[in-house]
Amino acid sequence: MKETMVYLDNAATTPLDKEVFDAMVPYMLEYFGNPSSIHAHGRQVRSAIEKSRKTIATLINVAPAEIFFTSGGTEADNMAICSTVRALGLKHAVTSRLEHHAVLHTLESLEKSGEIQLRYVAHDERGNLDLNHLEELLATQEQTLVSIMHANNEIGNLNDIQAISEICAKYNAIQHSDTVQTMGHYRHDLQKLKAHFIVGSAHKFHGPKGVGFIYTNGAVKIPPLIHGGSQERNMRGGTENVYGIIGLAKALEIAYRDMDAHQQHIQNLKNRMISRLTEQIPGVEFNGNSAMADKSLYTVLNVSLPPSEITEMLLFNLDINKISASGGSACTSGANAGSHVLNALNCDPDRGAIRFSFSKYNTPDEIDYVAEKLAGLYAKVPA
Repeated sequence: MKETMVYLDNAATTPLDKEVFDAMVPYMLEYFGNPSSIHAHGRQVRSAIEKSRKTIATLINVAPAEIFFTSGGTEADNMAICSTVRALGLKHAVTSRLEHHAVLHTLESLEKSGEIQLRYVAHDERGNLDLNHLEELLATQEQTLVSIMHANNEIGNLNDIQAISEICAKYNAIQHSDTVQTMGHYRHDLQKLKAHFIVGSAHKFHGPKGVGFIYTNGAVKIPPLIHGGSQERNMRGGTENVYGIIGLAKALEIAYRDMDAHQQHIQNLKNRMISRLTEQIPGVEFNGNSAMADKSLYTVLNVSLPPSEITEMLLFNLDINKISASGGSACTSGANAGSHVLNALNCDPDRGAIRFSFSKYNTPDEIDYVAEKLAGLYAKVPA
């Protein structure tokens, strides 16, 4: 009998889709030319890259010339933030304390070096941002960079980036949004959302690791973050990750093709998990808006468990039971400072926190198995 192993850490990374892998293989073995070379082998690969660029641009409704390939979301965030601040000479930036470290640490570094003054949008105990406060901040500052994510990677809160975009336009602010968790899970129409920069990372929607992209609105001209050759129209030095780019475009194409069915399937799994845990574990709660279908990313559920002697060993005990989940953002795994997001929400440190994140490959039986095992761990705790 096959051993039960359940993967519920899809916000950290997703398994590669076989259809994506099949699209990548020819560019690993047969089409190996350097895309910067002018001979036939190079031209063949260059054509594939440009086709991938056009695919992505079409899906998010922008011009292909506004798409640049990167090594992933972190590089894309750094490029949007650092290049914009320096190119436009911006002295002010606004973000929230709930952002991914790819944004927070980058902005904090710019503040530490004296390049910007950084301010934070207020939020409530569930992580809802105060957009009136954002407007107050922008009304009292010179041209400002606003960097606020679409959906939080730990608690799943969805931010109204359309409303944020309208506020930014009102005060001539530059808008960057880390859309890593929502790219491939929601449809983005950049003709409606007037953001200057958004980003994507292939491994969050069943593509390969190590490749992503940045959309840059043509209205803002920025210099490259990585210097070197003339690749990416002089915007990013270094030979392109060809088969990664092919996989990225294919993965996003599949995500858009099957999005409605997958969203319904995954939301049903999340609802099932909420129901099972509520029934089986007295005192269970959910951090942020993660249990609210209309206010949270459908792939993420952040569970707050009652204080117990097993709190510190929750992830270890789940791992023993062949269940993979996360205690917060995977990018901070191993850190002893805890989740900066849960800390910002003043969550009770004595309660255990687990982030379950779901994909199209998960099943109802897996949800029942996880809920049963987690409830069993709590049932063993002495009263």
